[in-house]
Amino acid sequence: MADLLEFDGVRSGYGDLVVLRDVSFSVAESSITVLLGRNGAGKTTLLRTVMGLNALRAGDIRFAGVSLAGDPPYRRGARGIGFVQENKRVFRKRTVEENLLMGLYGVRLSRGETAERLTEAYNRFPVLGERRGQTAGYLSGGQQQMLAIAQALMSHPRLVLLDEPFSGLAPSIVRNVMETVERIRSEEGRTLLVVEQAVDLALEMADTVVVLGVGRVAHVGPADDPGVRGIVEAAYFMGS
Repeated sequence: MADLLEFDGVRSGYGDLVVLRDVSFSVAESSITVLLGRNGAGKTTLLRTVMGLNALRAGDIRFAGVSLAGDPPYRRGARGIGFVQENKRVFRKRTVEENLLMGLYGVRLSRGETAERLTEAYNRFPVLGERRGQTAGYLSGGQQQMLAIAQALMSHPRLVLLDEPFSGLAPSIVRNVMETVERIRSEEGRTLLVVEQAVDLALEMADTVVVLGVGRVAHVGPADDPGVRGIVEAAYFMGS
């Protein structure tokens, strides 16, 4: 399986604060890779650096074999990278359908193609179809998360970055969102890089697990490796 996303000696942070140091690993195409690590390890910073929201200070990030260095965020989206930020980032004063259409910003489609993309979104999440004219701010937390994921998928990205997609959701909703994430990979062939704090959920859905210590890669390997749980515990509780 070919690598779609490659990190090579990545260094990044905020202002004078260096958060990521010499981060190197690859994400295989049509796979689910989960980033695990305690708070402050740099998981969200890594996703933001992929999208160009944090500056790449050293190293390189390659998408489909081409360096992303110097590309602004909108160009990375146009290349085929979707980003679902944490805390259900939706336009709360816009309707469900208006939110979905914003996921096509910069994408040129005919009216018929746009209608097809909306139909796809409503088929993935029927509850959004039922509420297409409703203001997004009145949706439940789980419905807003579904909307955020559906919006990111409107442009048919090859790679989807998900930052804590299950945070704050009821257990029954978590299962629905998780099944959708797995279908995006298995049925649509998309690649997902997911930050998640819930270790059990992460190991259940992932093909590959990347464990970050404090700004560095502590482990990369298959999610079904019997020893991975001990490595994760060490990273969470010992700061390895």
